[in-house]
Amino acid sequence: MSTIALFHPSFGITQGIRDAERRLSASGHDVRVVDYYGDGKTFNDYDKANDYVSGVGFPTLMQKSLDAVSDLPDHFIVMGFSNGAGMATYVALRRKVAAAVLCSGALPLNMIGADQWPQGVPAQLHYMVNDRRKIEGAVESVMASVNAAGADAEYFQYPGSGHLFTDPGLPEEYDKDAAERLWKRVQAFCEQHGA
Repeated sequence: MSTIALFHPSFGITQGIRDAERRLSASGHDVRVVDYYGDGKTFNDYDKANDYVSGVGFPTLMQKSLDAVSDLPDHFIVMGFSNGAGMATYVALRRKVAAAVLCSGALPLNMIGADQWPQGVPAQLHYMVNDRRKIEGAVESVMASVNAAGADAEYFQYPGSGHLFTDPGLPEEYDKDAAERLWKRVQAFCEQHGA
């Protein structure tokens, strides 16, 4: 199985991240939950979380994310939720990774100072159809970058509008059926592209 670096959303290490860790570990993967805040800080409000992220700054958080996996051998899988998908993307651009799973968090590469996806690294993206936090055109941009690098990009959409729809700790966003479909797809992807 694979080593998977798991990056949390702006809310921090939530119930949803612990659920993700449990699911992936139960399938035999070695999972590292990356606390790129560095202190276990959590939020339950988007505005407060986003204010914190803005205050610290994306460059600092991306560097912390990269530093947190510096001891992992090459060819691990990166997976992130929302802001964590941006951190996972940043790491994928600077380390030799096997694959990337981006959940509710596609960022065009130019937003993080890059102009090309790493050669041959496949990606899987997940969003709810009516997610109001999705950046217009971002998914298409990321998929085009992955394809241009000679790799496959899979994009899955789910009915609904929840952003962190896999997180059972967020009842207003959580969708059990969509979450189960996502996890089946993620598990298959990780098995296909794992070491």
